[in-house]
Amino acid sequence: METRYAGCMSDPTPEQLAALGDAFEAFARRYKLADALRTERPLNELDKAVLLYIADHAGCGPSDVARFLAAPATTVSSAANRLVKRGFLKRERIEADRRAVALTLSGAGKAYAKAQMDAHRQIYMMMLSRLSPGEREGFIAMISKIVYGDS
Repeated sequence: METRYAGCMSDPTPEQLAALGDAFEAFARRYKLADALRTERPLNELDKAVLLYIADHAGCGPSDVARFLAAPATTVSSAANRLVKRGFLKRERIEADRRAVALTLSGAGKAYAKAQMDAHRQIYMMMLSRLSPGEREGFIAMISKIVYGDS
């Protein structure tokens, strides 16, 4: 059965689905290689997302992270525990509300976050450098449309 979308869009063909799958798999392998080059054990994807959020929002609380990632608070708490155990994250009690916790990165956490951001930037550079300026704008617009549902 064919699904109709806005305007005249229709379902992709099996060939298009296969080509996209192949491209994503190749991209994922290349992306994983960046982690494989690191000397320490890599973080799982959730822990990386938590670490990177806190890198940009120092002093935030666990509920802020959970809200942003649309993840249960217990899941974020478990990720925070793993990051503390690895020495990447610090929990600090807030004097005004001793029940509240502010999350900040340790020196090691900041270094890991910077390495992740640098690796992402290299991947983005690799992707976009293979496209013409016009193709870059179109690619970014299409990815944004897929991710955010913008028309």
